[in-house]
Amino acid sequence: MPAKVEFHFDFGSPNAYFAHRVIPAIEQRTGAQFDYLPILLGGVFKLTNNQPPMLQFKGIKNKGEYQRLEVRRFIKKHGLTRFRMNPHFPVNTVQIMRGAVAAGSGPTFQRYVEVVFQAMWEGEKKMDDPEVIRATLDAAGLDGQGTLARIQEQAVKDTLLKNTESSVARGTFGAPTFYVGEEIFFGKDSLGAVEEEIAATRA
Repeated sequence: MPAKVEFHFDFGSPNAYFAHRVIPAIEQRTGAQFDYLPILLGGVFKLTNNQPPMLQFKGIKNKGEYQRLEVRRFIKKHGLTRFRMNPHFPVNTVQIMRGAVAAGSGPTFQRYVEVVFQAMWEGEKKMDDPEVIRATLDAAGLDGQGTLARIQEQAVKDTLLKNTESSVARGTFGAPTFYVGEEIFFGKDSLGAVEEEIAATRA
């Protein structure tokens, strides 16, 4: 039986967006299906005493320049020409991550994830503004007002917290993080290794 493949994500990470765009090709090549798990990156950082790269590497000569070069290479390699760096970055993603939990599973969840990633990293939208969230979801045929209501439910808040804590307990320290069975892989640049591990579990 093939291993379970998981994608632990937060919309606030551009690298999670890049992974989201590349995952379908991996699924097509391997026949695996990635299970998306919403986590709160701010909560992960707090629980692991980690920091976002923009703080972690602040003041390190040439580090930022290299990271931007690496992003350009990844974009070129995968043809991700619709990517736009969000002018509002960093965005507080608590509401939209709770929205992912509230979306449940199946087609509605998949549609929600696509719409929000698109708004964040192609549409340059301020996705921590409730009115922008509502309008974005409504325009996509999703229930914006209903989603904003559901994210206030304690069960939704608790599920996102539990997802985050459970992910950290398994080894997560940032996003995107992938699990193939119990094997952990971090970052968009590990997707090649993720694909190799999927193939190995099927051999």
